[in-house]
Amino acid sequence: MAVWRDGLAAVLDWFNQILWEWPCMLVLFLAAGLYFSWRTGWFQFRRFSWWLKCTWGALFQKAESKNAAGIGDFAGERAAQADAQPAAAGISERQSICTALAATVGTGNIVGVATAIVAGGPGAVFWMWVSAFLGMMTGFAEKVLGILYRHTDGEGRYQGGPMTYMEEGLHAKWLALLFAVLCMAASFGIGNVAQIHSMSGSLKEAFGIPAWATGVAAALVVAVVLLGGIRRIGAFTEKLVPFMVLLYMGSALVVLACRAGQIPAALALIVREAFRLRPALGGAAGYGIAAAMRVGVARGVFTNEAGLGASVFAHSAANTKEPVQQGMWGIFEVFADTIVVCTVTALVILTTGLAQPETLAGLDGAALTMRCFTEVFPWGDQLIAVSLALFAFGSLIGWSYYGERATEYLFGEGAVLLYKMAYVFVVSLGSVASLSVVWKMADVCNGLMAIPNLAALFLLRRQVTAALKDYEGRFWKN
Repeated sequence: MAVWRDGLAAVLDWFNQILWEWPCMLVLFLAAGLYFSWRTGWFQFRRFSWWLKCTWGALFQKAESKNAAGIGDFAGERAAQADAQPAAAGISERQSICTALAATVGTGNIVGVATAIVAGGPGAVFWMWVSAFLGMMTGFAEKVLGILYRHTDGEGRYQGGPMTYMEEGLHAKWLALLFAVLCMAASFGIGNVAQIHSMSGSLKEAFGIPAWATGVAAALVVAVVLLGGIRRIGAFTEKLVPFMVLLYMGSALVVLACRAGQIPAALALIVREAFRLRPALGGAAGYGIAAAMRVGVARGVFTNEAGLGASVFAHSAANTKEPVQQGMWGIFEVFADTIVVCTVTALVILTTGLAQPETLAGLDGAALTMRCFTEVFPWGDQLIAVSLALFAFGSLIGWSYYGERATEYLFGEGAVLLYKMAYVFVVSLGSVASLSVVWKMADVCNGLMAIPNLAALFLLRRQVTAALKDYEGRFWKN
């Protein structure tokens, strides 16, 4: 077993060196976000209040108010065809964003931030922000194309995703097949093993629950949810996401309120260390600007998934007529995940002062975040363990749908059941995997999956800008 694990780690190290230690993927992600930000006139900043109103604000509006706010008809032919389908063709906008957020807001928001600070120093958080602000428009482009090129299956259900705009928009079937293979593989790495490992580790540390027991229990619950298809997944995540975010964010804000005086210093530390030439943490763990940037961008992509194309599956299933409206949900998804949740986690860690060489004492991942919460809550370990379990379980459910869609595209509907069985089986195995191997696997899956998707986004860039121009022409210039 040790030989097999060491061999796998060596292969993953080789891929990680090519994808992340060399500037290849870093440049691709930042360039894609920078390009769409520039081509849309920095829409994420220029129309900040607008897209926030049309997403977060729309959750509390009545239907008439939504139409008046610009969530109305899209003039494009594809959107008109989609609108002609019955409501049963998809799930609600709220359910689609909850499914996407369930997959996106996962262990990376708790464990990933902690590992980024340990591996790249506090400056890594700054580069997570940069990747998120640029990634907002990459996510926007993905969702716009997902709605433009989606279709309905024989049962009237919306079907869409990166494979759809690769095949129909680019007429590149081979690229769509490549993406589907990588997506199916990534669903076992990013969305399965990484999530269940973090869940089982935290529950074992906080409650003494054996890792294998967590794996078996999670596998059973995941199996029950998956049997209901996208509508059960949507209904489940619609209830899970608000609860898990409120539980974690509420607790984290209490910690920050108790340490409000240290917040300005923590923010200054993040910016200062992002450009520090000497090692950030000192010793063997120390890194300079290049490593802070590499770790920050890699963890930022892992948490918000902008550029991967995975969340397009959930967004394409929404009952919406406006490609740009769903694109704005893509902006909100990245903003909520990285700028809000990850920043709060980072500030909790940095205001406690535990992220220092003399105080780390081998702490990493969930263990570091737990220690930070116990500085305020005596039961901080249990609180983070429960939050982490909810976040991880949401990601397990969301990513299972992404892998399911990729499997169906590759092998047909008959293979979906086999995929679900394999996915549930891997849930139980992932609970006892090695932490270092898990995160290396996640980074490799991120990089490989993003390459064909980013290529498709660039080649279909004119469709994205045309849709936004039409939208702004109807709802702003008039």
